[in-house]
Amino acid sequence: MRIGDKHYRTIWLNADGRSVDVIDQRWLPHEFRIETLSSVEAVATAIRDMWVRGAPLIGATAAYGMALQMTVEASDAALDQAWERLHETRPTAINLRWALDDMRATLRPLPAGERTAAAYRRAAAIADEDVAINRAIGRNGLEIIRTIAAKKKPGERVNILTHCNAGWLATVDYGTATAPIYLAREAGIPVHVYVDETRPRNQGAQLTAWELGGDGVPHTLVVDNAGGHLMQHGMVDMVIVGTDRTTANGDVCNKIGTYLKALAARDNGVPFYVGLPSPTIDWTVHDGVSEIPIEERSADEVSFVQGRGPDGGTVSVRISPEKTPAANPAFDVTPARLVTGLITERGVCEASPEGLRKLFPERAG
Repeated sequence: MRIGDKHYRTIWLNADGRSVDVIDQRWLPHEFRIETLSSVEAVATAIRDMWVRGAPLIGATAAYGMALQMTVEASDAALDQAWERLHETRPTAINLRWALDDMRATLRPLPAGERTAAAYRRAAAIADEDVAINRAIGRNGLEIIRTIAAKKKPGERVNILTHCNAGWLATVDYGTATAPIYLAREAGIPVHVYVDETRPRNQGAQLTAWELGGDGVPHTLVVDNAGGHLMQHGMVDMVIVGTDRTTANGDVCNKIGTYLKALAARDNGVPFYVGLPSPTIDWTVHDGVSEIPIEERSADEVSFVQGRGPDGGTVSVRISPEKTPAANPAFDVTPARLVTGLITERGVCEASPEGLRKLFPERAG
């Protein structure tokens, strides 16, 4: 995607061939900052503290973290230690474990002297594969938007509701839930996006709105609880969200509040789609509600909000009484029965074991 007149990915290898740069998302939309990551510890901090976030981007960043470790020490012990250090940063997003497993499986059979170069090649390939996957999700989701648009009056826009940020900032490029939206705009289909603010970290208000505005996509910011009202009044044609982990039976784990949007969509006959890159499928889990670990993040994310102060700087403001405790489950699980379809890089399928295995027959066993 472009920022001004320059194309950016969310992560890229520096000219030194070793360190990587990332867009530090903590400061958006008010400040655009780039941070350099030069060690596995820096990568762990960036993932844990959400300099980078979004399941696909977390995976790509972790892959480069493994590569950085190989520049320091390339032993089996160091490989395992790096895996453990990075894996503990975010427990819910399955792409993290997928990327770490992939890197370890790639490097383990190699002599120590070959591991560094191989690690950087594989990390770069994971990043490139993510872009290709997201572009394919966009093409497949575009056909859904095109079908909805064909039923409307000429020039009438397709209204899409999204939750959290599953845009290019959550991936290496294009995004998952937003990829069909960007491609629809390129195809000349009039679209408009209702952007949930997405408390507590406001990724919709701060990231999705910034993305869509930068690309010229018409959008409107709404509070999280407005979605049901909009659907009741026929103002939403479809919902598209992303996912941090999807089970083998089609349950979808995503940012807290997604489940409530799915319930409202079902009650109002609004199709509810999930942009699903295949590395986000956890084929070992079948019951999302009981089996997926839900990350409990700091209560400060609920008790404080971040924004631009009167002097133009970024400030954090408490919004609750100082002695009031807060709980902060970061994700919830939407049962497969509430999902209209999963938009993957291989096509669109129903959220079911049969639907997923039809697109991914190699996982049928």
